[in-house]
Amino acid sequence: MKNPKLSAEIFVVPMEENRYLIYAPLRKAAFIGNAATVNFLADLKEGVYSADADPDGATAEFLRRLEIVDAGEETAPNFDYQGSPCPTAVSLFLTTACNLRCTYCYASAGDTAGEQMPLEVAKRGIDFVIANAAGQKKDGIEINYHGGGEPTVHWQVLTRSLDYARKQAANAGLTVSASSATNGMLSNRQVDWIVANLQGVSLSFDGLPEAQDRHRIRPSGGGSSSRVEQTMRRFDEAGFNYGVRMTVTADLIPFMADSTDYIFSNFQTSAVQVEPAYQIGRYADKPNAETEEFIAAFREAQRRAKTAGKQLTYSGARVGTLTNHFCAMSQDSFALLPDGTVSSCFEACSRSNPHGDIFFYGQPDETTGAYRFDMERLNFLRRQAVQFRKHCKGCFAKWNCAGDCYHKAVVVNGGAKEFAGTGRCHINRELTKDQILERIADAGGLFWHEMPVDFRLMIND
Repeated sequence: MKNPKLSAEIFVVPMEENRYLIYAPLRKAAFIGNAATVNFLADLKEGVYSADADPDGATAEFLRRLEIVDAGEETAPNFDYQGSPCPTAVSLFLTTACNLRCTYCYASAGDTAGEQMPLEVAKRGIDFVIANAAGQKKDGIEINYHGGGEPTVHWQVLTRSLDYARKQAANAGLTVSASSATNGMLSNRQVDWIVANLQGVSLSFDGLPEAQDRHRIRPSGGGSSSRVEQTMRRFDEAGFNYGVRMTVTADLIPFMADSTDYIFSNFQTSAVQVEPAYQIGRYADKPNAETEEFIAAFREAQRRAKTAGKQLTYSGARVGTLTNHFCAMSQDSFALLPDGTVSSCFEACSRSNPHGDIFFYGQPDETTGAYRFDMERLNFLRRQAVQFRKHCKGCFAKWNCAGDCYHKAVVVNGGAKEFAGTGRCHINRELTKDQILERIADAGGLFWHEMPVDFRLMIND
């Protein structure tokens, strides 16, 4: 019989004394081993197999069943983009104006004269993705309203652009799926229109009224919780699909679990995503929220959510996903600034962004009516996929977090284009580790492996 051959990229994560988490992300397999097992795997990695270390072959057989040895070559999720972009989805950054002055706003929305997108800019982007979708024989297009302000403040262009998209798409035999980000400061008329016209929204809301009112404040200085809660109740009454994005500043970390409890107890949102506040924009010189305290608070909030049968997420920990892209930034994201400039990043949403030139890769082409793309810049953005990251090469979470937010890394590292990590990296690893251990526990406590059904039956037999 041939000696066993390592067939998986494996990572060893130290735990308590003589216990190690052994993780093969591309096999979706993990187990807890001791130092002897770690040494056995290290030898296999060097092409060495000692029968004395595995006299009955049980270790090799166990690893074989997890596809860690003798399973052939792994396939990494290296989905890359080439050639001129042909998007069938457009994000419209309608305005930098906002009806709140959140203390941690990454875009400092409302601090300067607002940039407003003319309807013609939105129409050009819509026409472009419709032409691409028709040429690719797709069923439809997607429109997302986002940006460095509150999209609903530019209400007329929001509603008229969607009306235009539906008419043009129908003429081409296509459908339109539309969604938006919002701070929830909506009138009843706006809520009714959203329910009738959008497929979903991501609503920013920080939980307990005292948390919401401390940091998500009106221009006058008053709180926003009562108005936003009214919007959420209206969404609930209509059975509308919305998710909640909760941002946690350093001072609100102790309230995180209670805030998530508050949301799940009082509203019918499908999911809550929790993120520590980024030290950029208005929060640039504020206390860091990317701390051990955040990790501990998130664990407690997640424990309560699981007990209640609710879904609590954090964007950098997603063991159920194998990908080389953290977000659409490295996937030819087609987002339009108010002046028509093409950006790859939702946070590079204004010409005032100090690092915008890294993310802005296109301009309207007045000759063709479409766009001119800077392919050198676009190809640089494409190469921010995690397989190209030297910093991420040895990280066990790399195929799950996929390198995390590149825009944040650029800001944290003073504009340096080479990814060098951020404080979120530690959070990503710790919470990813939690998810792996949870899967091991849910699978019986010995190992986790997402295997074909007949393979499970073979083991049970």
